[in-house]
Amino acid sequence: MKSKQVAAICAAVAMCGVSFAFVAPSATADDSETVTSARSFPKATAVKKNLYAEAVSTTVEEDSDWGSIESLDVPQTQSQAEKDAEAQAQAEEEAAAQAQAADRSQQRESLTTTTVATPSVPASADASALASYASQFAGYPYVYGGNTPSGWDCSGFTQYVFAQFGKDIGRTTYAQVNAGTHVSDPQPGDLMISTDLSHAGIYLGNGLMIHAMNASMGTGISSVASVTPSSYYYIRVL
Repeated sequence: MKSKQVAAICAAVAMCGVSFAFVAPSATADDSETVTSARSFPKATAVKKNLYAEAVSTTVEEDSDWGSIESLDVPQTQSQAEKDAEAQAQAEEEAAAQAQAADRSQQRESLTTTTVATPSVPASADASALASYASQFAGYPYVYGGNTPSGWDCSGFTQYVFAQFGKDIGRTTYAQVNAGTHVSDPQPGDLMISTDLSHAGIYLGNGLMIHAMNASMGTGISSVASVTPSSYYYIRVL
């Protein structure tokens, strides 16, 4: 009987030990060494950016055409120094063009203001009188673009002579070729225009013509057969 009591007491003691091992002490209002801890995180306010979109996006004009990927035509830009150099070059080019224009104007003015002695226009206004009048200009100077005794080219010479007889035949061979009636029996005083429209003169008869030849030879009388070109239209104006 005693041995059973001893065993029961031992079992009770063991159970109490287990209870004490698993029961945590509870804090009371009288505890003076209570420890607490807290951790806080800052509020995230940064805006996330779409870096991929920003890396590939750009702004261009709607009508821009840069070509295909094989031939990309990227607009070129210039530095300020390049722009200044280009502007200076353009200004110099414009100044040179103005200087050339002024020089040509002075040359034309010189041609129109220079006076030379000229033959008197005959009272008779027929073709024969015109041929005689024209022949008196042998030795007068040749100036390309001129149309006065101070200096003329081939069509400028014929224009001047016919104008003294009241006939406006035009300034160029292209106009003068239609100034009268084309004839096959040339007479003194007929207008002559080469068939390639490169030269003009006045027929004097006997196979001769007077014409403004070039700067070195001036105005002179030549055999039609010796002149290049030698093929001519003969046009009766008077």
